[in-house]
Amino acid sequence: MTAEAGSVQLAHGRPFTVDDLEAMPADGNRYELIDGMLIVSPAPGLSHQTVVGNIFVALLAACPPDMHAVVAPFAVRPSQTTELQPDVLVARKEDFTKKLLPVAPALAVEVFSPSSVLNLNNKKAAYQRLGVKNYWVIDPEAPTLTAFELDDSGVYRQVAEVKDTDVFEAREPFPVRISPVDLLDWLAEQED
Repeated sequence: MTAEAGSVQLAHGRPFTVDDLEAMPADGNRYELIDGMLIVSPAPGLSHQTVVGNIFVALLAACPPDMHAVVAPFAVRPSQTTELQPDVLVARKEDFTKKLLPVAPALAVEVFSPSSVLNLNNKKAAYQRLGVKNYWVIDPEAPTLTAFELDDSGVYRQVAEVKDTDVFEAREPFPVRISPVDLLDWLAEQED
């Protein structure tokens, strides 16, 4: 059973599926699913997009030949009721299809925005269940990068937190050096 919402049919009395996502409007919002629960995020602001662009460039440049970095929107779709779109993801080239990534990426990066803060714990738990070995969260306002890795029991443990001009020397999924303030580029010098 569905309920009308403009020209979009919304799921009613059942979990959302990727088929429902296909019917969502191209309205500038990001639509994701976690275990059938719909998450809608509005378009992010300048600092968010600047950090996303700069972390993407840094990761793409450091990727080994068998890996590739992709910026959102790009679907990680392991099931009919889960589709996530990390701000940046890194995966083995052989795992991609032309349309999506059907398995856990090697790295998922999420950048805080006012609307995303409410869903970060849900997304972190979903990435953990999917087996995403490396998960980074970047707060452009602080600026801070917090890195998590799955331990042997499949639970995230924090392996680093760097602030401002400190440097995160990642070993996984490949060596790369990241400074949170550098991700902001010229915005780090701007006042609110």
